Amino acid sequence: MNSSDIRVLYIDDEDNNLKSFRATLRKDFKIFTAIDAFEGLKIVQEEEIHVVIADQRMPGMTGTEFFEKMIEINPDPVRILLTGYSDIASVIDAINKGEVYRFIDKPWNIEQIKNSIKNAADIFFMRRELKEKNIKLEKLHTEMNQFVYSLSHELRGPLMSISGVSKLAKMEIQDPHVLEFFDMIDTATTKLDDFIYKMLDFYRSTKIDHKITQIDFKEVVNQQMEAYRAKFDLSHFHVELQVNQEEPFFSDDSKIRVILNNLFSNSVQFMKNEHGEKRIALTIDVRDGEAIVMLEDNGIGIEDRHHPEVFNLFTRATQQNVGTGLGLYMVKEAVEQLGGKVELESILNEGTTVRVVLPSLNS
Repeated sequence: MNSSDIRVLYIDDEDNNLKSFRATLRKDFKIFTAIDAFEGLKIVQEEEIHVVIADQRMPGMTGTEFFEKMIEINPDPVRILLTGYSDIASVIDAINKGEVYRFIDKPWNIEQIKNSIKNAADIFFMRRELKEKNIKLEKLHTEMNQFVYSLSHELRGPLMSISGVSKLAKMEIQDPHVLEFFDMIDTATTKLDDFIYKMLDFYRSTKIDHKITQIDFKEVVNQQMEAYRAKFDLSHFHVELQVNQEEPFFSDDSKIRVILNNLFSNSVQFMKNEHGEKRIALTIDVRDGEAIVMLEDNGIGIEDRHHPEVFNLFTRATQQNVGTGLGLYMVKEAVEQLGGKVELESILNEGTTVRVVLPSLNS
């Protein structure tokens, strides 16, 4: 913006100083003046002011006291205090109470005060822009919450209805060709429902602030395993579970479930197709203020060249047409937001081990 659009209020109890200030700077800025602090407070309340300059030594109310009062009325203008070297105590007060941007020694020179006003105005408009962006971000956050609600309710409702109707139809129909069509419908609805779950997990792991509660890992694992058995056909899997927790642990329950969901889902989806034992082992040890989550499988594994990028967004480390490329990315995001770390070891055609270390967040 043009410097002539910068609105400056100057407060001084000496009328000659006010006249000199206005005459010197009126071509550069929009100038307001006040003969005392009370008149200055009135102007700040009624006018849009970007920069306020006040003399420290004024009768009735010092410059520091004026700034304290001004903050209560309008904290936005950037504050500059005119003071002498002998006013060191006032300078300290101005920093602590008046939140002053800078000090200018008296007597001031024209170039110094011009530069100070321009710099202060830059700060004012940057703060305003940041405030406006924060308002937009809050609005976006609200809209995202509404979107996630719609995703989980408005989309999943009809999807479950389609799935239910398909199951009823398959109970009534004998024609194998027609049944094949309904199997295709079930496959498509299952895939879409899984994607919706992934989107919800993505939002929980990256966009929602922590909600810290005490975590009972045995309870969490038991609940999640019920969901996995309902979602996946685990009849051909050997699943080993071990939870060792003898001390309280505090963290975000939803993010921990995101981590477990995506690790377990990956192990199921990237299992070998050939005959033989399909093994998944989940171990959780809680000790010394940390939770160590280890998930091992004997699936297809990941080539060495893909190891550095497996935690990137939409990265697929296999040509198998499964997965969305979101799983390990969401694991990494959730782990990092909880202040933890994640490591992966994998050998092609032998299996994968993922180790997650999470700190307790009760402090």
